[in-house]
Amino acid sequence: MKTKLHLLYGGKSAEHQVSLQTALAVTKALDTEKFDVYPLYITEQGEWRSGDLLSGPAENVQQLKLEDGGTTIAPLALPSAEKGLQQETVVFPLLHGPNGEDGTVQGMLELLNLPYVGNGVLASSAGMDKVIMKNLFAQAGLPQVGYVHFLRSEWEKAADATYVKVEEELGFPCFVKPANLGSSVGISKCKNREELATAFREAFAYDRKIIVEQGLEGAREIEIGVLGNDNPECSVVGEIAPKKEFYDYKAKYEDGDTAMIIPAEVEEGIYEQVREMAITAFKAIDSSGLVRADFFLTKEGKLYINEVNTMPGFTPFSMFPLLWQHTDVSYPELIEKLVKYAQERHAEKQKIKHTF
Repeated sequence: MKTKLHLLYGGKSAEHQVSLQTALAVTKALDTEKFDVYPLYITEQGEWRSGDLLSGPAENVQQLKLEDGGTTIAPLALPSAEKGLQQETVVFPLLHGPNGEDGTVQGMLELLNLPYVGNGVLASSAGMDKVIMKNLFAQAGLPQVGYVHFLRSEWEKAADATYVKVEEELGFPCFVKPANLGSSVGISKCKNREELATAFREAFAYDRKIIVEQGLEGAREIEIGVLGNDNPECSVVGEIAPKKEFYDYKAKYEDGDTAMIIPAEVEEGIYEQVREMAITAFKAIDSSGLVRADFFLTKEGKLYINEVNTMPGFTPFSMFPLLWQHTDVSYPELIEKLVKYAQERHAEKQKIKHTF
């Protein structure tokens, strides 16, 4: 029996276009002998549109917007929630950022009792909020660079005090980021007070909470893929080598001004440290399905975890799929594995006895 797979993409976050590109790539990789694929598009205004069974890969992102033939639906009336279809239906959220990658959609799918690809509510929300994530990593004993965080209300009341705290506790250079966003949106590197003030304004345009992280001059950016549920496995490691000062949104998605080195040249001992730390991070936020774990490796060989991404970039040319391609797992195979992990996790949840 084919699996009925609903691709859920788009969304209200600043990463809407990234999600569309990901969905387009997935439609081209899916085996229609194994999957009946149905599109579910969330517009930038938050409207949900359901599409008919795809007869083949989507031709472009415009087609995936379902402006012709799409049906506007209420999220709690998903076509995948029809009685009797739950066991053969899987939802594949391809959403990045808030209102999709942060546990909100995952919670809705839990209420609908539908299996879905990727991380659950807790891991998604903790992985989205960089402050909460780093606090959990600290409790798990994972080494990290110094960081501080602020609410917009704190900054508005005493901006100079927030800048002084950064200067005294972290110094320059430092990185200012929205706490709940990905794809390097709203991130700035700061070398002085003036740049710091500008960066705060930029980051607070995207979130009510920001995080400021200590910069490490000359550190390498190392990444690894983690895949599985209770017994996760790791890919080879890759390295981001941006030609700019740091790996910002434009370098990621627009000008291609970045080199991805896979596999990265690291000693076996360093690889083992990366692998062990990635699995510790995976378990620290109770992940399932997949994460990409990002690290800094200093010239002295010191390793720091930066963050995990619970829904990493997922086009065939993104780091996560490429890491697995170099670990002998092709893009179509990777998708099938993730669907299988979703079904396994859902089946495990059905064993729980609910007593009231």
